[in-house]
Amino acid sequence: MSEALVATQAPEASVSGASGARQFWRRLRTQRAALVAAAVVALLVLVALAAPLLTALEGQDPTTYHPSLVDSARGGVPVGSFGGAGGDHWLGVEPQTGRDMFARLVYGARVSLGVALAATVVQVLIGVLVGVTSALGSQWVDQLLSRLTDIIVALPLMIMALALLAIVPSDFPRPVLVALVIGLIAWGNIAKITRAQTLTLKGLDYVSAARLSGWSTWRIARRELLPGLAAPVITYAALLVPINITVEAALSFLGVGVKPPTPSWGQMLTAADVWYQAAPQYLLLPAGALFVTVLALTVLGDGVRTALDPRAASRLRVGTGRKREAKA
Repeated sequence: MSEALVATQAPEASVSGASGARQFWRRLRTQRAALVAAAVVALLVLVALAAPLLTALEGQDPTTYHPSLVDSARGGVPVGSFGGAGGDHWLGVEPQTGRDMFARLVYGARVSLGVALAATVVQVLIGVLVGVTSALGSQWVDQLLSRLTDIIVALPLMIMALALLAIVPSDFPRPVLVALVIGLIAWGNIAKITRAQTLTLKGLDYVSAARLSGWSTWRIARRELLPGLAAPVITYAALLVPINITVEAALSFLGVGVKPPTPSWGQMLTAADVWYQAAPQYLLLPAGALFVTVLALTVLGDGVRTALDPRAASRLRVGTGRKREAKA
């Protein structure tokens, strides 16, 4: 049973991993709602990455003022129908400033998606590290990290984020700061999930074989435990992204998130709260983009969860292809 046993099991694990990946994609393909959501998410990411190209194609940028396109006599309402939409400004312009709405919307996607993804990465890294260390460490290490995790989970995210963002100097890059604050405050749940799953995996035969063969704790965690943690971690991370987008939008809406002139959907909503009657598109465009993004990511996260764990029924009622799932 030593190194030879573990070595003989490695090709089987590799084949099993490849087979598991094929089964995952087969199950995911049976969920039409998840596939549509994945296409929407891919389109949003493409738009965010291609923001400079798209705005150059339009001939505008997100920071240039166009005072001639707003009616100062009416308080800065855009001139023309649909907020001044036309060939030069595809989605119209902002009230008062005349900045191009399309340019600010696509650049805002960069900030909102970038902050959410970066915060999710920070949460996953810290949560997995704390969870695995807690499960594999000594009793006092487990107790210490478990109590720390309980404290983190109990902290009110929005209040702590508001406090931290308010005291940091304004010259610090705000999108980076928002991502770090969200990630450093909200890793508790993923640490709990990782710890519980690691404790379960510790008792399996292949982990015991690796331990008896003399492998170090770090090698066992890297080679044997982390692959088994992939499914629950990926599932929870997929559900964290829409939550983090909402948190970033809420912080920007409250005035402590991304600062002007950097565009953000939450910041655009903050500036639009007094224009919903005179210029409703100024409110509806960022709100609609935020709604579609959060909905698509939530549906995709549910699809990933169901595909990784076929025993868990999807929470969706439309487009899940339950009969096809059962056949798969």
